[in-house]
Amino acid sequence: MNSGSDGCSETIDLNNDAEGGVLYIVATPIGNLKDITLRALDVLAAVDWVAAEDTRHSKRLLQHYALHKPMLSLHDHNEMDRRHELLQKLKRGEKGALISDAGTPLISDPGYHLVNLLRQEGIRVVPIPGASAFVSALCAAGLPTDRFAFEGFLPAKKNKRLLALEALCNEPRTLVFYESPHRLLDSLASFQAAFGDDKQMVVAKEITKQFEQFQRGTVSEILQYFNAHPSKVRGEFVLMVKGDSANDSEKSKSELGEKIDSAILVLLKQGLPVKQIAEIVSQWQDVKKKAVYERTLTLKSI
Repeated sequence: MNSGSDGCSETIDLNNDAEGGVLYIVATPIGNLKDITLRALDVLAAVDWVAAEDTRHSKRLLQHYALHKPMLSLHDHNEMDRRHELLQKLKRGEKGALISDAGTPLISDPGYHLVNLLRQEGIRVVPIPGASAFVSALCAAGLPTDRFAFEGFLPAKKNKRLLALEALCNEPRTLVFYESPHRLLDSLASFQAAFGDDKQMVVAKEITKQFEQFQRGTVSEILQYFNAHPSKVRGEFVLMVKGDSANDSEKSKSELGEKIDSAILVLLKQGLPVKQIAEIVSQWQDVKKKAVYERTLTLKSI
């Protein structure tokens, strides 16, 4: 997106106490350490402390850039309490940075409750843009990018996962998900159950790393590929599914109607009663029994 500006931006002096406390939301590399931005390095070098989900991991990251800062943990289990401690630090005029294990903080990572509190308290929050796994994957996937919906991680339990996906079956936007290697095959199986075999999708893994890979095809093809190549089920995954266009929806409804009609006619020729046909076909295609019953009566009368 072009902002139309002259390229100049506000220069922030982190050492100017008159500015008061500031929290910088700093994006870090998602794999390739060369992807850190110059601005991120400047900010991380100047802040008083760094909050991170995994302080041990983030300490090693900062050491790679010869940065040594006091580290504070901020994760799902302590954020509600830790946010008040960080608020007090910022009210005293301290400058802090929030980073995640990789990529942009708050995107499927902790930090929302902290930032929400700081905004309510009038504390300045400044984004320092950089790497994001789903944006990097989406721009290279070859799927529509004019409209998309980022859904983060799917529920771990099968039933909840299926319900979440079924609610998105008619979504016209490109769908984007994160997934871990130990749940990849289960999630792809849920995609197949919810979207069908022929839905177009792209799976990206290890973005910016040595074994970066994009696998494109139908849901069925993608599932077959990873079942056949278990060694590829490693690393972090971005799953992207093509949206359901109006034409696709109409075609799907038309094809479903043809399948149902064909099944009804076959069962009528076998002499099955209308009620039984309605029960068999409704269970087979997961459609309302009443609709199948009425359609059976119509076809029987022709």
